[in-house]
Amino acid sequence: MVYSTTRCLLEDGQTIARDATVMIIAAVLGIVATLVISAIDYELIMKLWPIIAGFCVVLMIITLIFGAAPDARPDSKCWLKIGSVYFQSSELVKIGFLITFSMHLELVRDSINSLKSVIALGVHAMVPIALVVLTGDMGSALVFIIMTIGLLFFAGLHWGYFACGGLLTLAASPLIWMFVFSDYQKKRFLALFRPEQFTDESFQQLLGLNALGSGGFWGTGFTKGIYTQGGIVPESENDMIFTSIGEETGFFGCIVALGLLFAIVYKIIKIAKTSRDFSTQLFCYGMAVMISAQVLINIGMCLMILPVIGITLPFFSAGGSSTLCLYIGIGLVFSIYRFNRSRDAVNFRLSRISTPFSEF
Repeated sequence: MVYSTTRCLLEDGQTIARDATVMIIAAVLGIVATLVISAIDYELIMKLWPIIAGFCVVLMIITLIFGAAPDARPDSKCWLKIGSVYFQSSELVKIGFLITFSMHLELVRDSINSLKSVIALGVHAMVPIALVVLTGDMGSALVFIIMTIGLLFFAGLHWGYFACGGLLTLAASPLIWMFVFSDYQKKRFLALFRPEQFTDESFQQLLGLNALGSGGFWGTGFTKGIYTQGGIVPESENDMIFTSIGEETGFFGCIVALGLLFAIVYKIIKIAKTSRDFSTQLFCYGMAVMISAQVLINIGMCLMILPVIGITLPFFSAGGSSTLCLYIGIGLVFSIYRFNRSRDAVNFRLSRISTPFSEF
Protein backbone atom coordinates (compact mmCIF):
# COMPACT_ATOMS: atom_id res chain seq x y z
CA MET A 1 0.00 0.00 0.00
CA VAL A 2 2.89 2.38 0.66
CA TYR A 3 4.19 1.58 -2.82
CA SER A 4 0.78 2.37 -4.30
CA THR A 5 0.27 5.61 -2.40
CA THR A 6 3.71 6.94 -3.34
CA ARG A 7 3.57 6.22 -7.08
CA CYS A 8 2.32 9.75 -7.66
CA LEU A 9 5.57 11.06 -6.16
CA LEU A 10 7.83 9.23 -8.59
CA GLU A 11 10.19 11.32 -10.65
CA ASP A 12 11.44 10.48 -14.12
CA GLY A 13 13.44 7.28 -14.07
CA GLN A 14 12.25 6.20 -10.61
CA THR A 15 10.46 2.89 -10.14
CA ILE A 16 9.89 3.09 -6.38
CA ALA A 17 9.54 6.10 -4.11
CA ARG A 18 11.79 6.80 -1.13
CA ASP A 19 9.05 6.08 1.44
CA ALA A 20 8.42 2.65 -0.05
CA THR A 21 12.15 1.92 -0.11
CA VAL A 22 12.46 2.96 3.53
CA MET A 23 9.56 0.68 4.44
CA ILE A 24 11.18 -2.29 2.72
CA ILE A 25 14.50 -1.66 4.47
CA ALA A 26 12.77 -1.13 7.84
CA ALA A 27 10.75 -4.33 7.45
CA VAL A 28 13.81 -6.38 6.52
CA LEU A 29 15.88 -4.94 9.38
CA GLY A 30 12.89 -5.37 11.68
CA ILE A 31 12.49 -9.05 10.85
CA VAL A 32 16.21 -9.60 11.42
CA ALA A 33 15.97 -7.74 14.75
CA THR A 34 12.94 -9.84 15.71
CA LEU A 35 14.79 -13.08 15.06
CA VAL A 36 17.91 -11.93 16.92
CA ILE A 37 15.98 -10.66 19.96
CA SER A 38 13.79 -13.77 20.04
CA ALA A 39 16.94 -15.88 20.42
CA ILE A 40 18.03 -13.89 23.51
CA ASP A 41 16.61 -14.88 26.88
CA TYR A 42 14.14 -12.15 27.86
CA GLU A 43 15.60 -12.08 31.41
CA LEU A 44 18.85 -10.60 30.10
CA ILE A 45 16.88 -7.75 28.53
CA MET A 46 14.42 -7.16 31.37
CA LYS A 47 17.22 -7.01 33.96
CA LEU A 48 18.69 -4.05 32.09
CA TRP A 49 15.61 -1.95 32.79
CA PRO A 50 17.44 0.79 34.79
CA ILE A 51 19.88 1.25 31.90
CA ILE A 52 17.01 1.22 29.41
CA ALA A 53 15.18 3.86 31.46
CA GLY A 54 18.22 6.13 31.50
CA PHE A 55 18.81 5.62 27.79
CA CYS A 56 15.21 6.56 26.96
CA VAL A 57 15.37 9.75 29.03
CA VAL A 58 18.69 10.78 27.45
CA LEU A 59 17.35 9.99 23.97
CA MET A 60 14.29 12.20 24.49
CA ILE A 61 16.39 15.05 25.90
CA ILE A 62 18.70 14.86 22.88
CA THR A 63 15.63 14.92 20.63
CA LEU A 64 14.25 17.90 22.52
CA ILE A 65 17.49 19.84 22.03
CA PHE A 66 18.62 18.71 18.58
CA GLY A 67 15.39 17.37 17.10
CA ALA A 68 14.21 18.23 13.60
CA ALA A 69 10.67 19.30 12.69
CA PRO A 70 8.75 19.00 9.41
CA ASP A 71 8.11 22.18 7.44
CA ALA A 72 4.38 21.99 8.11
CA ARG A 73 4.85 21.62 11.88
CA PRO A 74 7.87 23.68 13.03
CA ASP A 75 6.69 23.29 16.65
CA SER A 76 7.00 19.49 16.52
CA LYS A 77 10.66 18.48 17.02
CA CYS A 78 10.04 14.74 17.11
CA TRP A 79 12.76 13.44 14.80
CA LEU A 80 16.50 13.04 15.03
CA LYS A 81 18.23 13.55 11.71
CA ILE A 82 21.00 11.01 11.24
CA GLY A 83 22.58 11.75 7.89
CA SER A 84 19.71 11.60 5.41
CA VAL A 85 17.58 9.44 7.72
CA TYR A 86 14.98 10.73 10.16
CA PHE A 87 14.37 8.69 13.31
CA GLN A 88 11.37 9.29 15.58
CA SER A 89 12.71 8.74 19.09
CA SER A 90 9.34 8.28 20.79
CA GLU A 91 8.75 5.04 18.85
CA LEU A 92 11.74 3.36 20.48
CA VAL A 93 10.95 4.93 23.85
CA LYS A 94 7.50 3.27 23.74
CA ILE A 95 9.17 -0.15 23.81
CA GLY A 96 11.61 0.96 26.50
CA PHE A 97 8.74 2.32 28.59
CA LEU A 98 6.86 -0.99 28.37
CA ILE A 99 9.96 -2.76 29.73
CA THR A 100 10.69 -0.33 32.57
CA PHE A 101 7.08 0.20 33.65
CA SER A 102 6.39 -3.54 33.63
CA MET A 103 9.42 -4.17 35.82
CA HIS A 104 8.39 -1.32 38.14
CA LEU A 105 4.92 -2.84 38.49
CA GLU A 106 6.43 -6.22 39.36
CA LEU A 107 8.61 -4.63 42.06
CA VAL A 108 5.56 -3.03 43.75
CA ARG A 109 3.15 -5.85 42.97
CA ASP A 110 2.37 -6.60 46.63
CA SER A 111 1.81 -2.94 47.50
CA ILE A 112 0.50 -1.58 44.22
CA ASN A 113 -2.56 0.00 45.82
CA SER A 114 -0.59 1.95 48.40
CA LEU A 115 -0.48 5.70 47.79
CA LYS A 116 3.34 5.65 47.85
CA SER A 117 3.49 3.09 45.02
CA VAL A 118 0.87 4.91 42.95
CA ILE A 119 2.76 8.21 43.25
CA ALA A 120 6.03 6.52 42.24
CA LEU A 121 4.35 4.88 39.27
CA GLY A 122 2.77 8.19 38.31
CA VAL A 123 6.14 9.93 38.34
CA HIS A 124 7.64 7.09 36.28
CA ALA A 125 4.94 7.51 33.64
CA MET A 126 4.98 11.30 33.61
CA VAL A 127 8.70 11.56 32.77
CA PRO A 128 8.44 10.13 29.21
CA ILE A 129 4.99 11.66 28.68
CA ALA A 130 6.26 15.14 29.61
CA LEU A 131 9.34 14.80 27.40
CA VAL A 132 7.22 13.65 24.45
CA VAL A 133 4.80 16.55 24.96
CA LEU A 134 7.70 19.00 25.04
CA THR A 135 8.85 17.77 21.62
CA GLY A 136 5.37 18.57 20.30
CA ASP A 137 4.32 14.95 19.66
CA MET A 138 0.86 14.99 21.25
CA GLY A 139 -0.23 11.85 19.41
CA SER A 140 2.54 9.73 20.92
CA ALA A 141 1.87 11.29 24.32
CA LEU A 142 -1.72 10.05 24.10
CA VAL A 143 -0.48 6.53 23.29
CA PHE A 144 1.83 6.66 26.33
CA ILE A 145 -1.11 7.65 28.54
CA ILE A 146 -3.24 4.79 27.20
CA MET A 147 -0.38 2.31 27.70
CA THR A 148 0.04 3.51 31.29
CA ILE A 149 -3.66 3.09 32.04
CA GLY A 150 -3.70 -0.33 30.39
CA LEU A 151 -0.67 -1.61 32.31
CA LEU A 152 -2.06 -0.33 35.62
CA PHE A 153 -5.36 -2.06 34.86
CA PHE A 154 -3.75 -5.41 34.06
CA ALA A 155 -1.50 -5.05 37.12
CA GLY A 156 -4.58 -4.94 39.34
CA LEU A 157 -4.71 -1.32 40.48
CA HIS A 158 -7.89 -0.59 42.45
CA TRP A 159 -10.72 0.87 40.39
CA GLY A 160 -10.95 3.81 42.79
CA TYR A 161 -7.70 5.24 41.44
CA PHE A 162 -9.04 5.10 37.89
CA ALA A 163 -12.23 6.86 39.03
CA CYS A 164 -10.23 9.58 40.79
CA GLY A 165 -7.98 9.98 37.75
CA GLY A 166 -10.99 10.29 35.46
CA LEU A 167 -12.61 12.91 37.67
CA LEU A 168 -9.38 14.91 37.95
CA THR A 169 -8.92 14.80 34.18
CA LEU A 170 -12.50 15.94 33.67
CA ALA A 171 -12.03 18.79 36.14
CA ALA A 172 -8.74 19.82 34.54
CA SER A 173 -10.01 19.59 30.95
CA PRO A 174 -10.73 23.35 30.67
CA LEU A 175 -7.17 24.12 31.79
CA ILE A 176 -5.79 21.50 29.39
CA TRP A 177 -7.81 23.06 26.58
CA MET A 178 -6.63 26.58 27.35
CA PHE A 179 -2.99 26.05 28.27
CA VAL A 180 -1.86 22.69 26.82
CA PHE A 181 -3.45 22.57 23.36
CA SER A 182 -2.19 24.96 20.70
CA ASP A 183 -4.60 26.88 18.46
CA TYR A 184 -3.83 24.43 15.66
CA GLN A 185 -4.77 21.46 17.85
CA LYS A 186 -7.96 23.15 19.07
CA LYS A 187 -9.08 23.73 15.50
CA ARG A 188 -8.51 20.05 14.74
CA PHE A 189 -11.06 19.16 17.43
CA LEU A 190 -13.54 21.85 16.40
CA ALA A 191 -13.33 20.73 12.77
CA LEU A 192 -15.05 17.47 13.73
CA PHE A 193 -18.20 19.37 14.66
CA ARG A 194 -18.00 22.34 12.27
CA PRO A 195 -16.07 21.21 9.18
CA GLU A 196 -17.63 23.93 7.04
CA GLN A 197 -16.16 26.59 9.32
CA PHE A 198 -12.70 25.03 9.76
CA THR A 199 -12.11 24.07 6.16
CA ASP A 200 -8.32 24.07 6.34
CA GLU A 201 -8.35 21.60 9.24
CA SER A 202 -11.14 19.34 7.94
CA PHE A 203 -10.31 19.02 4.24
CA GLN A 204 -7.85 16.15 4.77
CA GLN A 205 -10.40 14.02 6.60
CA LEU A 206 -13.23 14.92 4.21
CA LEU A 207 -11.12 13.89 1.23
CA GLY A 208 -10.17 10.71 3.08
CA LEU A 209 -13.83 9.86 3.63
CA ASN A 210 -14.51 10.39 -0.07
CA ALA A 211 -11.63 8.06 -0.92
CA LEU A 212 -12.93 5.42 1.49
CA GLY A 213 -16.44 5.63 0.10
CA SER A 214 -15.32 5.47 -3.53
CA GLY A 215 -13.87 1.98 -3.02
CA GLY A 216 -17.19 0.26 -2.47
CA PHE A 217 -17.02 -3.37 -1.36
CA TRP A 218 -14.20 -4.70 -3.57
CA GLY A 219 -12.27 -1.50 -4.26
CA THR A 220 -11.07 0.13 -7.47
CA GLY A 221 -8.04 -2.16 -7.73
CA PHE A 222 -4.43 -1.98 -6.64
CA THR A 223 -2.72 1.20 -7.99
CA LYS A 224 -6.02 2.24 -9.63
CA GLY A 225 -7.57 4.53 -7.03
CA ILE A 226 -8.28 8.03 -8.32
CA TYR A 227 -7.69 9.68 -4.95
CA THR A 228 -4.67 7.54 -4.10
CA GLN A 229 -2.91 7.75 -7.44
CA GLY A 230 -3.66 11.44 -7.76
CA GLY A 231 -2.15 12.23 -4.38
CA ILE A 232 -5.40 13.98 -3.48
CA VAL A 233 -5.52 12.92 0.17
CA PRO A 234 -2.61 14.48 2.10
CA GLU A 235 -0.38 11.95 3.93
CA SER A 236 -2.18 9.05 2.25
CA GLU A 237 0.98 6.96 2.63
CA ASN A 238 1.23 7.74 6.33
CA ASP A 239 -1.50 8.78 8.77
CA MET A 240 -4.29 8.38 6.16
CA ILE A 241 -3.20 5.10 4.59
CA PHE A 242 -6.41 3.40 5.71
CA THR A 243 -8.31 5.62 3.26
CA SER A 244 -6.14 4.26 0.44
CA ILE A 245 -6.74 0.71 1.64
CA GLY A 246 -10.47 1.44 1.52
CA GLU A 247 -10.32 2.97 -1.95
CA GLU A 248 -8.17 0.40 -3.71
CA THR A 249 -9.17 -2.79 -1.87
CA GLY A 250 -12.62 -1.74 -0.70
CA PHE A 251 -14.54 -2.69 2.41
CA PHE A 252 -13.27 -6.25 1.98
CA GLY A 253 -9.64 -5.09 2.08
CA CYS A 254 -10.31 -2.97 5.16
CA ILE A 255 -11.73 -6.00 6.97
CA VAL A 256 -8.71 -8.09 5.95
CA ALA A 257 -6.29 -5.40 7.17
CA LEU A 258 -8.08 -5.04 10.50
CA GLY A 259 -8.31 -8.83 10.78
CA LEU A 260 -4.53 -9.14 10.40
CA LEU A 261 -3.97 -6.52 13.11
CA PHE A 262 -6.55 -8.21 15.36
CA ALA A 263 -4.78 -11.56 14.87
CA ILE A 264 -1.46 -10.03 15.99
CA VAL A 265 -3.05 -8.48 19.09
CA TYR A 266 -4.92 -11.71 19.88
CA LYS A 267 -1.72 -13.78 19.63
CA ILE A 268 0.18 -11.35 21.88
CA ILE A 269 -2.57 -11.55 24.51
CA LYS A 270 -2.50 -15.34 24.26
CA ILE A 271 1.26 -15.31 24.85
CA ALA A 272 0.73 -13.01 27.84
CA LYS A 273 -1.67 -15.50 29.41
CA THR A 274 0.85 -18.34 29.11
CA SER A 275 3.72 -16.32 30.56
CA ARG A 276 4.75 -17.22 34.10
CA ASP A 277 6.46 -13.95 35.05
CA PHE A 278 4.32 -10.99 36.08
CA SER A 279 6.54 -8.45 34.31
CA THR A 280 6.53 -10.33 31.02
CA GLN A 281 2.77 -10.76 31.21
CA LEU A 282 2.47 -7.00 31.58
CA PHE A 283 4.90 -6.31 28.75
CA CYS A 284 2.85 -8.44 26.36
CA TYR A 285 -0.39 -6.84 27.52
CA GLY A 286 1.27 -3.45 27.03
CA MET A 287 2.26 -4.33 23.46
CA ALA A 288 -1.32 -5.39 22.76
CA VAL A 289 -2.66 -2.16 24.25
CA MET A 290 -0.18 -0.03 22.29
CA ILE A 291 -1.03 -1.62 18.93
CA SER A 292 -4.77 -1.58 19.66
CA ALA A 293 -4.69 2.06 20.72
CA GLN A 294 -2.84 3.14 17.58
CA VAL A 295 -5.23 1.16 15.37
CA LEU A 296 -8.35 2.62 17.02
CA ILE A 297 -7.01 6.17 16.98
CA ASN A 298 -5.87 5.94 13.37
CA ILE A 299 -9.14 4.43 12.15
CA GLY A 300 -11.14 6.97 14.16
CA MET A 301 -9.05 9.72 12.58
CA CYS A 302 -9.67 8.42 9.04
CA LEU A 303 -13.41 8.09 9.73
CA MET A 304 -13.51 11.64 11.14
CA ILE A 305 -14.57 10.41 14.56
CA LEU A 306 -11.34 11.64 16.14
CA PRO A 307 -9.12 14.61 15.22
CA VAL A 308 -5.97 14.19 13.15
CA ILE A 309 -3.18 13.78 15.70
CA GLY A 310 -0.45 12.02 13.75
CA ILE A 311 -0.83 8.37 14.77
CA THR A 312 0.26 5.77 12.23
CA LEU A 313 -1.52 2.52 11.43
CA PRO A 314 0.83 -0.18 12.80
CA PHE A 315 2.68 -2.21 10.15
CA PHE A 316 0.90 -0.36 7.31
CA SER A 317 1.76 3.34 7.44
CA ALA A 318 4.98 4.63 5.93
CA GLY A 319 7.59 5.26 8.58
CA GLY A 320 10.77 3.35 9.17
CA SER A 321 11.00 4.27 12.86
CA SER A 322 7.52 2.99 13.69
CA THR A 323 7.90 -0.23 11.69
CA LEU A 324 11.38 -1.07 13.00
CA CYS A 325 10.46 -0.43 16.65
CA LEU A 326 7.28 -2.48 16.36
CA TYR A 327 9.37 -5.42 15.19
CA ILE A 328 11.75 -4.91 18.11
CA GLY A 329 8.79 -5.16 20.49
CA ILE A 330 7.50 -8.24 18.71
CA GLY A 331 10.97 -9.78 19.01
CA LEU A 332 10.80 -9.48 22.80
CA VAL A 333 7.32 -11.02 22.74
CA PHE A 334 8.77 -13.95 20.79
CA SER A 335 11.56 -14.28 23.36
CA ILE A 336 8.97 -14.40 26.14
CA TYR A 337 7.06 -17.07 24.22
CA ARG A 338 10.20 -19.11 23.67
CA PHE A 339 11.73 -18.94 27.15
CA ASN A 340 8.87 -18.19 29.50
CA ARG A 341 5.65 -19.86 28.46
CA SER A 342 3.84 -22.32 30.65
CA ARG A 343 3.73 -25.77 29.13
CA ASP A 344 1.12 -28.38 29.86
CA ALA A 345 2.68 -31.09 32.01
CA VAL A 346 3.03 -34.53 30.50
CA ASN A 347 3.09 -37.21 33.16
CA PHE A 348 4.90 -40.44 32.48
CA ARG A 349 5.86 -43.32 34.73
CA LEU A 350 9.32 -44.82 34.96
CA SER A 351 10.02 -47.40 37.67
CA ARG A 352 6.98 -46.17 39.56
CA ILE A 353 8.34 -42.59 39.71
CA SER A 354 5.99 -39.84 38.43
CA THR A 355 7.24 -36.51 37.16
CA PRO A 356 5.38 -33.40 35.96
CA PHE A 357 8.07 -32.52 33.44
CA SER A 358 7.51 -32.75 29.71
CA GLU A 359 8.99 -35.52 27.69
CA PHE A 360 11.56 -34.51 25.12
